[in-house]
Amino acid sequence: MKAQAPIQEHTIDAQGKRLGRVATEVAHLLMGKNRTDAVRHQAAPVQVTVENASKLFIDERKRAQKTYQRYSGYPGGLRREPMSQVIAKKGYREILRKAVYGMLPNNRLRAVRMKNLTILE
Repeated sequence: MKAQAPIQEHTIDAQGKRLGRVATEVAHLLMGKNRTDAVRHQAAPVQVTVENASKLFIDERKRAQKTYQRYSGYPGGLRREPMSQVIAKKGYREILRKAVYGMLPNNRLRAVRMKNLTILE
């Protein structure tokens, strides 16, 4: 049996960086694409921490125009929320979390990989 690889820890400073750039970098690390022993069917043994999420650079136009939507499954159950409202309610942490979540493959490992992400404001 193969020995378990030690957990790699990565810290990313988001101060002044654009949301999509940080989210892409985080998703890349969570999928283990920077590792030589990467396999697609297992979550990589990594822990990613993002610092200064509240200092991300998000354009004012994007804050007003970008919307997040969810559907309850009932008729008329589509709910839309602008980015500015999500930031006011839940903070920048939620915006970055949603961006990374959308960049990960939609499979059983997505939840496991998201648990390896820590976002600090």
